Amino acid sequence: MDILRFKGLFKEKYSERSEQGPVQYFFSPGRVNLIGEHIDYNGGYVFPAALSLGIYGALRFRADRFIQLKSTNASQSVTINLAEPIVYKPEDGWANYPKGVIKQLLDDGHLLKGCDILFSGDLPDGAGLSSSAALLVLVTFMLRYADGERDIDKVAIAKFTQKVENQFIGVNCGIMDQFAVAMGKKDVAILLDCNTLHYKYTPFALGEYSLVIMNTNKKRELAESKYNERRDECEQVVDIIKKHRQVESLCQVSMSEIDKYVENDVLRRRASHVISENNRVRLAVELLDKGDIVGFANLMTQSHNSLKTDYEVTGVELDCIVENALLAKGCIGARMTGAGFGGCAIALVATCNIEQFKVVVAQEYQKTTGLLPDFYVASIVDGVRLLDVKN
Repeated sequence: MDILRFKGLFKEKYSERSEQGPVQYFFSPGRVNLIGEHIDYNGGYVFPAALSLGIYGALRFRADRFIQLKSTNASQSVTINLAEPIVYKPEDGWANYPKGVIKQLLDDGHLLKGCDILFSGDLPDGAGLSSSAALLVLVTFMLRYADGERDIDKVAIAKFTQKVENQFIGVNCGIMDQFAVAMGKKDVAILLDCNTLHYKYTPFALGEYSLVIMNTNKKRELAESKYNERRDECEQVVDIIKKHRQVESLCQVSMSEIDKYVENDVLRRRASHVISENNRVRLAVELLDKGDIVGFANLMTQSHNSLKTDYEVTGVELDCIVENALLAKGCIGARMTGAGFGGCAIALVATCNIEQFKVVVAQEYQKTTGLLPDFYVASIVDGVRLLDVKN
């Protein structure tokens, strides 16, 4: 986004205000999980990175105790009275996310001031790129930074915003999204153990290739129900293994144990994906440390095939867009990302072939599905941060 345009939009949206104090500008990225899908709740590793697509925020203090929330992406605006209880209201829509942050900050003893806030994002909503985590992390960082905090613990922000999403919004999410948004770094991905929060930064320098995000524009209607179903199936496998030895999660189990103790074919395939995917994450880090982008791209494709055949969470649209991507000139690897059954896939494509790639994949995908996809060429960037913008 053009930050000068965003500055103009803030002045336009709050033109009725007489205060002319300084405005502070911030950015919070979306995230993509490069490999390691459906692994976080199975005790393994994930491999996310922060995206150049994200949400911008602008804040200016007021003289009263009201926080006004507006967005260029929605007509609805919400005003919060800091002197009154803050509760979740379905009719407040997107504004419930910042409301949850504000309530939790107040509950934790932060003395918040009244302010005008404007958001503007280029993250496609509901596409699996973590627009909700980006917004939660952004609001938390904005309010604390604007209030004078400078040495902000970003791991603590990830934990804080996960709590808000779990308790105020009512979504039982893990911590991967918030962690990647808060802790992202330019041109690196994060090897993250979601259980311990131990992490390692790994170079993600693509050289002649670019990361292309392919939005199927298929709503992820089955994602939540199938997510719960897959979690239950994985827990069933762990319960079977526990009859023979103590184990805490599926990623602690070997395929030889699955072959020996698990008779149900569906459960065997679910376990096969989890164990092989966790191994792919480890190998991915080794390959990227050596600068082997082609080797990493091959792992991406293997990951998608496993999610399709063994875990069964892809669906017609994701399979179609990945298959056509892999057939296009310049593409060296592709996979679905996120919960599945719609949302986004990612591809590594030779930068010189990107425009042709988008045209060919869109045509073939539309022929099969009737849907027109969107493409985003994204770079890997730093996590949530203040922008150096002069008033």
